[in-house]
Amino acid sequence: MNVIVRLRHRICARINFKRLNKIEQHKLSQTPMHSPPPEPRRGDRGSNIIGPRNPEREKQAPDLIHPPSTDHGTLPSLKWSFADSHMRIEDGGWARQTTVRELPASKELAGVNMRLDEGAIRELHWHREAEWAYMLEGSCRFTVLDVEGGAYEADLAKGDIWYAPKGRPHSIQGVGKGGCEFMLIFDDGNFSEDETFLLSDWLAHTPKEVIAKNFGLDPSVFDKLSQKEKYMFRGVTPDTSSPGLPSDVPKSKHHFTHNFLAQPPLRTPGGTVRIVDTSNFPVSTTITAAHVTIEPLGLRELHWHPNADEWSFFIRGRARVTVFAGSGNARTFDYQSGDVGIVPRSLGHYVENIGDEEVEMLEVFRAPKFEDFSLEQWLKGSPGQMVLENLNLQDSEEGRKFMKALRKSQGKEPVKPAKAKL
Repeated sequence: MNVIVRLRHRICARINFKRLNKIEQHKLSQTPMHSPPPEPRRGDRGSNIIGPRNPEREKQAPDLIHPPSTDHGTLPSLKWSFADSHMRIEDGGWARQTTVRELPASKELAGVNMRLDEGAIRELHWHREAEWAYMLEGSCRFTVLDVEGGAYEADLAKGDIWYAPKGRPHSIQGVGKGGCEFMLIFDDGNFSEDETFLLSDWLAHTPKEVIAKNFGLDPSVFDKLSQKEKYMFRGVTPDTSSPGLPSDVPKSKHHFTHNFLAQPPLRTPGGTVRIVDTSNFPVSTTITAAHVTIEPLGLRELHWHPNADEWSFFIRGRARVTVFAGSGNARTFDYQSGDVGIVPRSLGHYVENIGDEEVEMLEVFRAPKFEDFSLEQWLKGSPGQMVLENLNLQDSEEGRKFMKALRKSQGKEPVKPAKAKL
């Protein structure tokens, strides 16, 4: 963008800002991108930053610049933004990934964010790892073959998921106006989208006479095979009113897709939770997930997961997460849409909505079952006097109030409202 264009944009922005009334101007000035960057000050400690800085980036992560006084120790970074991932641009779409290479804490799972235009095909392929996917926008057609030779095909829309077990050949095609975008999760943090087994790549590295012998045809039939991988390409949009699989192909007895958002949620005063694991999606034996919404200023309660690391993907909103690692170590991170967060197995944490819109997120785990313990559940299930003595609340009015509230609680309320119970 040249200097004249940038100047024109600045003048237009100032004019539009002046057109707002005083209340609207104040609201806009208080949004993260219009407020001044945070400074590393706490009372009379710390000072301002006078050297080089990236104020826009700092405003996205104020709790790193000005951490809560409860933060302590040297926890590694547990955050990555897909905006920082390499974008692989192809004919008909794109892909970008977050693996252990981008986020070293992402050891158990890796994610690939992918876009396919209408008709575009993620070519026939398979992986060493299992693939779990969530539809973010649009619609697609998914096909997979099971080990018994049965074929499966389904058309998916926003909020649907699919699962392709390790080594199962499958394909994805964007259908419907505008195509689709989805999040792929693989059950190994070392996964690489660039190390997939592709049909075109395999045949390009197999002698043509061998391919001809395999299919009982003349070698000339295969003169037009690609000499390198296709990976992603534009194809003919299928007619979704009829099946695409040949009628004489046996159908799989397994169900590789699930209408996740159509699943009735657990509703709480502060939001909603949907859980999918082998209890309601049996084929997904290595990956389980929760879809969570948190109302403005609400709280995904203090809790931990005993059986797997949490790989979080933030779809909407702004959130703050403090991760407690024991031995006095804790660190707070800020997240927004497009960010990935990691919480290692058994580490205590919460997710707080710090914005004025709903937070929508996925919690994904490399495990067959969803498991968590909440702080409230734990304390309610422990001897009352012992709890009070642990909290230094014994023989006090504050202790009586706490125990009364604890006894009234459900023991586990995954998402808390903004206002505390009185």
